[in-house]
Amino acid sequence: MTNKTVFVATCDLAAQVRGRAVPASRLEQTLRTGVGWVPANLALSCFGALTPDNLFGSVGDLRLLPDPDAALDISDDGEIPGTRVYLADQTDLDGRPWAGCPRNFLTRALDDLFAATGLRVHASFEHEFMLGGQADHPPFSFQRLRAAEPFGTELVSALEAAGLEPESWLPEYGSGQFEITLRPAPGMVSADRAILMRELVRDLARRRGLPVTFVPIADPADVGNGVHVHFSLSDADGRPVMFDADAPGRLSSLAARFAGGILRHAPAVVAVTAPNPSSYLRLTPHRWSAGGAFLADRNREALLRIAPTVQIGDADPSRQLHLEYRAADATANPWLVLGVLIRAGLAGLADGEPARVWPETATEADLAAEPSLPTGLAEALDALESDEVARGWFPDELLSTFLAVRRAELAAVSGLPEIELCRKVARVY
Repeated sequence: MTNKTVFVATCDLAAQVRGRAVPASRLEQTLRTGVGWVPANLALSCFGALTPDNLFGSVGDLRLLPDPDAALDISDDGEIPGTRVYLADQTDLDGRPWAGCPRNFLTRALDDLFAATGLRVHASFEHEFMLGGQADHPPFSFQRLRAAEPFGTELVSALEAAGLEPESWLPEYGSGQFEITLRPAPGMVSADRAILMRELVRDLARRRGLPVTFVPIADPADVGNGVHVHFSLSDADGRPVMFDADAPGRLSSLAARFAGGILRHAPAVVAVTAPNPSSYLRLTPHRWSAGGAFLADRNREALLRIAPTVQIGDADPSRQLHLEYRAADATANPWLVLGVLIRAGLAGLADGEPARVWPETATEADLAAEPSLPTGLAEALDALESDEVARGWFPDELLSTFLAVRRAELAAVSGLPEIELCRKVARVY
């Protein structure tokens, strides 16, 4: 490795990647023992302020212990040196997992899913973002794609070189909006890749002098930027378990029960997956984001959508069928997002009640009685705090700090006009 520095990082409750850099010459030691960290760092808001009256104060010490398999190399670029980024677990000084670590939250959810059911998750986080400095070319057009060069080709090449397995890069509907998708990967790998991909996009845009933002919505009058989480379940031998050719939506009873848990706990889940005040300007009907807490076949207004399968070239639909969760955005920590989806799904498997599958032909009138999503962050956070089952998914340190951080962010933008709220959040994300 020719890089001179290594950055050891965590993704915090505000979905900010924070950590410490060390000389590359200390990599071997750093991989063994990590770098120092502070519990109170968990209480930083997205705007950079330490949340008042946090649990930790000025005492306590942790380690950021890098995962050797969760690394991203950024190459030299002219006078700008390259670096390597490692995602890390937050641990106590003896190496035991720290209860406040968001990555450990996902680790435990994945382990508990397998222990209880023998199932594993594959997932992919589909990101939309706004790239500045672009001419006003038509949505989805070849013109817009080419006008963004060489950024687009450089981004895809960098993702491939980093082993993040990009699937597609496309101009989207909104002004200056683009979408990047990655191949499905095992649960932890998919969340790690989501975090690293965001930082790679930001780093490349910064080097090219292009403003970029993953803000949930840049202008209340425009479209939003979502993070759609595609996920499937398989057994211990890798066989898919979500497909049943004779069931509504071809969704197996097990998958419908898993989805039922997500829908029953939707307000609490949304508090984690859409955790910014600006998130709720996007989560309204007719924005193709998520218009209600229901499960539907190929309906982009559904909180949970049964994604389409293809039969071209004798493709096997049983290995393609999966669910798409549509109420997440890039203000959310991917480890927490996938973790709460798994926890809610496990709750659904435990109570045994499958979700209703609405057909693609369901009309708006048909769906009118389906539950709506929270209308704002305060409502969502209250729902999370009052959901006894959902509270049990979190260690006390993690839940209380999450609620404190997100309520502090809400207070920081209180009274701002919607457009100013969007601009303030866009500068962060």
